[in-house]
Amino acid sequence: QVQLVESGGGLVQSGDSLNLTCTVSPDTLNYHSIGWFRQAPGRAREGVSCLSLGTGSTYTADSVKGRFTISGDNAKNTVFLQMNSLKPEDTAVYFCARGFGRWCSSRYLMDTDFGAWGQGTQVTVSS
Repeated sequence: QVQLVESGGGLVQSGDSLNLTCTVSPDTLNYHSIGWFRQAPGRAREGVSCLSLGTGSTYTADSVKGRFTISGDNAKNTVFLQMNSLKPEDTAVYFCARGFGRWCSSRYLMDTDFGAWGQGTQVTVSS
């Protein structure tokens, strides 16, 4: 059974940092990309970042480039999203998801390319 569990969300102030963790089922990272998405109230889900440890491919959305960094640890079955210089507009529920394939596109990140999702973790950034 596929399992993805997010953790690390919370309430922080503008300019602060958070490190989100996505813990996945064993062996997932060898064969699947992992994406981070977020959804704010009343807004469409947005692709944030993607990592494939198997291929080395990555993607980061322009809206977070230079502030968010994705990384992974295959031995610990985890993918991290380090979020620095947080802004109120980063407030959302953050989800990690397992890609159908191994690759991350360098040009886009679409939720339809991902088939298993975690329950999400809330990130709230106050001004």
